[in-house]
Amino acid sequence: MNATSRRHFLKTGVGLAVGSSSVLSAASFAFSTAPVPQLDKLQPITRNARWITSAERSSRRQKLRQHMARQGHDAVLIEPSSSMEYFTGVKWWISERITAVIIPAEGALMFVTPAFEKSRLKELLDISADIITWEEDEDPFSLIAAWLKQRGLEKSTIALDESVRHFVAYQLKSTTPKLTVSSARTEINACRMIKSSAEIALMQLANDVTIQAYRAVFPLIKRGMKRDNIISLMYQAQSRLGGMNPAGGAQIGKGSALPHGSTVPESVEPGAMVLMDFGCTVGGYRSDISRTFVFGKASDAQKKLWQHVHQGQNIAFEAAQPGRPAREVDIAVRKYYEKLGYGPDYRLPGLSHRTGHGIGLDIHEPINFVRNETMPLRAGMCLSNEPGLYWPGKYGVRLEDCLYITEDGPRWFSTPPASLEEPMA
Repeated sequence: MNATSRRHFLKTGVGLAVGSSSVLSAASFAFSTAPVPQLDKLQPITRNARWITSAERSSRRQKLRQHMARQGHDAVLIEPSSSMEYFTGVKWWISERITAVIIPAEGALMFVTPAFEKSRLKELLDISADIITWEEDEDPFSLIAAWLKQRGLEKSTIALDESVRHFVAYQLKSTTPKLTVSSARTEINACRMIKSSAEIALMQLANDVTIQAYRAVFPLIKRGMKRDNIISLMYQAQSRLGGMNPAGGAQIGKGSALPHGSTVPESVEPGAMVLMDFGCTVGGYRSDISRTFVFGKASDAQKKLWQHVHQGQNIAFEAAQPGRPAREVDIAVRKYYEKLGYGPDYRLPGLSHRTGHGIGLDIHEPINFVRNETMPLRAGMCLSNEPGLYWPGKYGVRLEDCLYITEDGPRWFSTPPASLEEPMA
């Protein structure tokens, strides 16, 4: 990680966690950035994947408007979030000073932001939009109300992205009492859960970076290493390979039996199970890959558990067919595990979490491989496949690889290892 990225990490905390991983604090990361000669040789992975264009974001907004029409919504309001980035390309931050975008069913977008932020916002915009600014002694919601009235939307239905804070919804309704406030979850999810070829290409690059980082770091893991040592190596490797916002964690020994890891310090010793869960971003799109191995010689019981998870991944992959409800993936895996004596359901030893989650700009997105998910799988959906098995007090195994759905069936972003003997192959 270069100095600029490191300063960004320490200031913002971006990249603190991936999925169900223990996290590395900014303080512990700061002490462990000494160069590693073996990683200095790594070069950024480059390919002809392109960044998301203004034209693609325009088509996203048009698709959003089509879904808004079906839901009977006249406008959508989005605060700083991955959804704001998705539809406008603007990366902003949440603060007590509201910055938001309103995407109306017709006409230009409207951004509201503090007056002293206007020039910065204009730098980030590649489209024409109304920009309403407010001084520190003004009420931004009164200005929003005036804009809505000017556009004839003061009696309309405005839908909020699910990340919008309660005080924003409350103030919006208070200053525009005839406004109907609803949820934009349905139409935003309908847009974001189906990835374009450009999005999938960026996710493929992110996965390639993380896989290469695993292969570079694996030979460097030595006896006596702590979690933070492994995390530091993976952060550095992903950064050198071109990944941004490296994130993730590692669990060792008994800690591997806890999907979120343990606070109990453990070190790499012969026979210890080591569970690694890491990812990064390329062009804003995430990877999320887990690998589990035994340091030294594995016991027969460890080999057996690893192989059961490997087969669980295969079953999940084969079940992830277009048109089938997403729940069937989770059900198929649990049926197999219960035949082996695990569970039942979420009981341990067994699989205590969902089989997988959606992924894209965010590490966790709709939809999920979980028993109550009835939505059918569709081409363009991207999800993790991670049917781990955990044995409290002993160890756990998680193999996680992400896939995307095509018209012909699922495709891997990263290919799972075939055996415990070659865990990074």
